[in-house]
Amino acid sequence: MSDPKSNEFCLIVEGSYFTVEEAKHALHDPFVEDFVEQTGRFRIQNFEDIQVVSGIPLGELEIAMLDDEVFEISCRSSPLILNRRKAELLAETLRRQAMFDEITVEPLT
Repeated sequence: MSDPKSNEFCLIVEGSYFTVEEAKHALHDPFVEDFVEQTGRFRIQNFEDIQVVSGIPLGELEIAMLDDEVFEISCRSSPLILNRRKAELLAETLRRQAMFDEITVEPLT
C-alpha cells in the first residue's frame, strides 16, 4: 500500500521576505484580517478555525525557507494532506492576495 504522504504537495513561493517569520506574517495576515472582519475578534487558537482551503486550517500550514526569498508552504508535520487540488486552490488564493511574487505547486519531497 502506498504512503498517503506520497500524494502530498507543497507550494514554493518567492517574495521579498528575509526571514521565515516575515514570510509567515505575509501568509497569515490576509486570512487573519478576513477572520477579524467576519467575527470581530481574533485569538491565537483561532488559527485552527480559519480555513485557507476546504479541510486545511491556517494553523496546519508550515513555512520553511529554502533559499534567499524562497519558501516552502506545506502541511509537512500535520496529519492533514495538502493534495494537488487543495494545493492549487491555495496557490490561487495566495495569487489573488498578492503576498508572494511567484507561486508554484510541487510534489512534497
